[in-house]
Amino acid sequence: MSPDDPITTEQPMPRGRTHRRNRTRRRIVAGAVAALLAGAGAGALALSAGAAPAIDITVDAGTSLGMVPSTGVGLNTAVYDPNMNDATASSLMKTAGVRQLRFPGGSYADAYHWKTHTLTDGSWVAPGTDFDHFMATAKRIGAQPIITANYGSGTPQEAADWVKYANIDKGYGVKYWEIGNEIPGNGHYGSKWEVDTHADKSPTAYAKNLVAYAKAMKAVDPKVKIGAVLTTPGYWPDAVKAPGDNADWNHTVLSIAGKSIDFVIIHWYPGGAGTADLLKTPAKIAGTTSAVRSLINTYAGAHAASVEIAVTETDSSMSPVNTSQAAALFASDTYMSWLEHGAASVDWWDLHNGMGTAPTTVNGETDYLDQGVLSSGRCVGGHCEPARETPFPTYWGIRSLTPLARPGDTMVKASSANPSVAVHAVRAGNGGLNVMLINKNPQNAAQVSLSYTGYTPSRGTVRTVSYTRGGTALTTATRGTAAAQTLPPYSITTLQLKPPLGDHPH
Repeated sequence: MSPDDPITTEQPMPRGRTHRRNRTRRRIVAGAVAALLAGAGAGALALSAGAAPAIDITVDAGTSLGMVPSTGVGLNTAVYDPNMNDATASSLMKTAGVRQLRFPGGSYADAYHWKTHTLTDGSWVAPGTDFDHFMATAKRIGAQPIITANYGSGTPQEAADWVKYANIDKGYGVKYWEIGNEIPGNGHYGSKWEVDTHADKSPTAYAKNLVAYAKAMKAVDPKVKIGAVLTTPGYWPDAVKAPGDNADWNHTVLSIAGKSIDFVIIHWYPGGAGTADLLKTPAKIAGTTSAVRSLINTYAGAHAASVEIAVTETDSSMSPVNTSQAAALFASDTYMSWLEHGAASVDWWDLHNGMGTAPTTVNGETDYLDQGVLSSGRCVGGHCEPARETPFPTYWGIRSLTPLARPGDTMVKASSANPSVAVHAVRAGNGGLNVMLINKNPQNAAQVSLSYTGYTPSRGTVRTVSYTRGGTALTTATRGTAAAQTLPPYSITTLQLKPPLGDHPH
């Protein structure tokens, strides 16, 4: 479903997810998966590398899309994950360039009391996953934390005490604070998965309480940034007006709290009728971002330009696809598409999640139906995941961003003449130009022809860094030229280009 498609209250409600301790973890999803991408087509992306002409790729290195933010590549962690602080996991996250970690974990946040490391309903939390242990891991990998304060069963005072402990007592310098997680799932619109003990669960009540949270927390530390939960444009319950309300969630919340917040929160779980549909969804990010920015401009007043967009959860809502090669391609494309359109951060769901049911097969690959980027080493019904901390393809999709971009590099405009190959380009701080090419066809290689404006790459073969199906590492090679490359099926290939010797990029 595009942001322009009509939304009705007759759409199916969001589907659930379970983690390893069987606590329901639900996403805000736009109705039926097939309806979500109506008109996108479920067929495979058409490409026959042997017969088709080369796909034209254009890189405009002189047109900036903004700098890569320091918090751009993020990941979710959760207090129910006993492996959250494993040394191997920390090393893998650091190598993958993860610069932001979210805590304490999705819907758990609205039941989590940080002082006691307990949940309102008494559900299980893993030992050694309290706030201080989490912060030790964040510091070890060089990641900035983003904390979800307990809105569902907490108070402004509890959140303010957390700010004091984190930033005044401990000196952690935690900058980003979300007020609640997926609050529209509190039952106000008919579907309930989020803890919310407030008598009034309306968007008006959330907005007024949000202002109170912001006031209390900034009284402790004026430097903190406060985030408001929005519904993703085009996804349930966007545009839905519940009985007794004057407007939908986004318009109500921002009309009341828009001048009291510093960022807005989007969760993005696209899907489709098949992997080809899923791989088309990053193209919808431009329209989603535009809709969010329009809301901010309408309600945030003079400081609208400084209000950031944070994608604090993303993954595919499709199953099976979670640990297949398609998910790796989707991850790279998703991160870069959000960042190119102005998101301050993108946090993947999640570090470890666990296999819920027996594995299946997608395009000839085993899919363990695990939304974690690293294996939890679980067994279900006699079927076992790989050894704990084994990277899934999604990990390599995120890891593939490191040869492309570093914080402070400049993202530049790039386009492909065929959607079966996605392209992202970055001007590196060392004067180089890195170009990521994602071949979305599972069967065929793609021939691509590249042209450049605003940059003259050196002649001869070029350095490439690739991730291909079945890979357990990124592969570095010297092959092809800046003008022509052959991309393996279902692959991510980054060209690391240099200007002519003794010359400067222009």
